[in-house]
Amino acid sequence: MMIRIKLDVMMAERKMSLNRLSELVDLTPANLSILKNEKGKAIRFTTLDALCKALNCQPGDLLEYIQNTEEPQT
Repeated sequence: MMIRIKLDVMMAERKMSLNRLSELVDLTPANLSILKNEKGKAIRFTTLDALCKALNCQPGDLLEYIQNTEEPQT
């Protein structure tokens, strides 16, 4: 199972820089970069809410579920 964060896609569609988004959501560029590069392990609902407001999108626009196709080992 994997949840993909599509922050880079939404930022590109909105033509928004990391620094500008950082100002709007009150997070450091370094923390946003972790999300943008899909290195984060979790996201707070308050952060998701702020991102959706700043990017004028829905949570489903930022998050994508990718099912693991590998068979479990026995």
